[in-house]
Amino acid sequence: MSDRSTAPGHHVPLLTPRGVRWLGGYLSLCFGAFVMALPFVWMLLGSFKTRAEAEDPSFVPSVWQPENYAIVLRMAPDKITGELLEEIRFGRFYFNSVFTTLGIALIQVLSCAMAAYAFSRIRWKGRDNLFFLYLVTLMVPGVVLMIPNFETMIFLGLVDSYAGLIIPQAFAGAAMGTFLLRQFMMTIPPSLDEAAAIDGASHWQIFWDLILPLVRTGLVTLGIFAILFNYQSFFWPLVLLKTRETFTLPVGLLFLDTSYGKQTELILAATVMSTLPLIVIFVAAQKSIVRGIQLGAVKG
Repeated sequence: MSDRSTAPGHHVPLLTPRGVRWLGGYLSLCFGAFVMALPFVWMLLGSFKTRAEAEDPSFVPSVWQPENYAIVLRMAPDKITGELLEEIRFGRFYFNSVFTTLGIALIQVLSCAMAAYAFSRIRWKGRDNLFFLYLVTLMVPGVVLMIPNFETMIFLGLVDSYAGLIIPQAFAGAAMGTFLLRQFMMTIPPSLDEAAAIDGASHWQIFWDLILPLVRTGLVTLGIFAILFNYQSFFWPLVLLKTRETFTLPVGLLFLDTSYGKQTELILAATVMSTLPLIVIFVAAQKSIVRGIQLGAVKG
């Protein structure tokens, strides 16, 4: 017989042991949420502080200075130096980050989907052993591949270019993406492939017209992960990029550490604007992320 006291819409008495446990769990979750949100609130409030109190331990600024955002966007001069800080091309950095991130996500989703199809829907000798070796690459740290990748970009003439920034990163997380999509594709009955093959469909038609629509949730989940991870990538752009025209946001923010000192309030303002798209994407797609992980973790 089901317990109606815990069903949705039913009140849980707080004086019972069950109510005390429920209240304790609720307060624990609220405290955890508060602790996690505290750095973001401090960053937001700090972005409105003046240069004098930017690193002050006080939480709320005594003098609000919204001009910090205008300074970062080159709409107003710096109050201390009187300069427009022309080296800060925030709009250009924003475009570079968004363009390269979307390019990486698109290539990664498509390539991982094709690899997952080969490892899950096509039978060939040594498939499972090769897939195991494919997963072993997850244990290789990214910094180990940085120098070989950089030498390859020099050989191909792709240093300080969008292509050099996108191509290596698009395949850096290929093993994890392939594993995720393979788990999705393993839940699809093989009889669908056989019926399509009997009707004369090729592997590409089966992949594009049959399999991809059925794993749409996995594709969206992988795409979101690729965007969240690569949008804030720092080390590879720092190594590869040389000119301000190609700098991404994480690298471009280094210009706020000038000869006049570290401009903490401007760094916080720029960080708020840089982080906002990630927060919006995560809040809007959190249900898809959770559902995608749950479905991809189960093999039918």
